[in-house]
This record gives sequence, structure tokens and C-alpha cells, in this order.
Amino acid sequence: MDKNVGVRFIESIKITGGNNKMKIGIIADTHDNLPQIKKAVEILNQEKVELVLHAGDFVSPFTCLEFKNLNCTLKGVFGNNDGDKIYLQEKFKGIGELYPSSYKMSLNHKNIIMLHQEELINALAESQKYDVIIYGHTHHTDLRKIGKTIIINPGECGGWLTGKSTIALFDLTNLKAEIINLACSV
Repeated sequence: MDKNVGVRFIESIKITGGNNKMKIGIIADTHDNLPQIKKAVEILNQEKVELVLHAGDFVSPFTCLEFKNLNCTLKGVFGNNDGDKIYLQEKFKGIGELYPSSYKMSLNHKNIIMLHQEELINALAESQKYDVIIYGHTHHTDLRKIGKTIIINPGECGGWLTGKSTIALFDLTNLKAEIINLACSV
């Protein structure tokens, strides 16, 4: 891993506090696990993130019950397990926006793309078109750098597959990423 990508593992809800930099929360593969989503939202609010990016697999529209407690906007993409996409979009109105496959944005002068599945990650990184690539689907964390491109998979928040529940924080000011390990109750 490139030394410019800082990684910090936190074993429980340990808040670092401090000033509010250009910080985003990254989450994926929540798979209807409301208790884990609640924990994630609490941490993201305590960390005062300015935006949450969800890399797919919300699964059911009722996940909005916890995401509505975010103190910031959520942008998400659909994953392969998301069911009623139209109803998901409807339920997330007022919380944020959900996009069909990929979401591209420029934030703090950084080009970011988010998608669910991993097939195109290396090709996108090798193109050097993006500063940050965010994805989910694998349920495993991935923090690495190819050229200037930082690749982030926050792992699975739901914890159903691996027994680990994780999210990521990314500071766009200093380009530091960290994985936060939530206590998993599954």
C-alpha cells in the first residue's frame, strides 16, 4: 500500500474527534441489518461527515428507517441484491439520491466514481481518470493505490457474510482513509 494512504483500524465505536475536515463516510453491503446500520449512522454523525457514499446492496426500502437519522446527505448506487429499486428511490427522497449503476462526482477538486461490483476497478484505476474509486460487493475491505488513484471498499456493514461489520472514513483534505470495525452482533 502506498504510504500516502493512511489506514487506521478501530475495533469498536471509538471516536477520534477533532476538527471537521472535508470528511466523507463510505458504506456498502448493509443488507437490511438495521442494528449495524444504526451503529454506522451514529459513528458517521459523531465524525461529522459531510457526505455518505453507499456502494450498493441496501436490499430493502425499510433501511431508510436508520439512514434518515444521518446528519448529512447520502448518495448511493444500486447493488446486485437491491430489490424494489423504484420504491428504494422513493423512500430515500429527503435522505439522498440513489443511482442505477455508477455515480461520478467532483468533490474538493477530486474526481470520484462509485460503483457496486468490482469487475472494472483495476481498469478504471489504470486509466488515472479518477482520484478515488469506491466499490462494494466483495464484502471485504480494500484500501490500495494504483498510480494517483485511491481505491476504497469499506467491506460489509451488514456483517452477514464475513461476521465483520465495517465502514470507512475518507478525508478528502489529506487523502487519508480509515476502516472502522463496528462490533458485529450477527
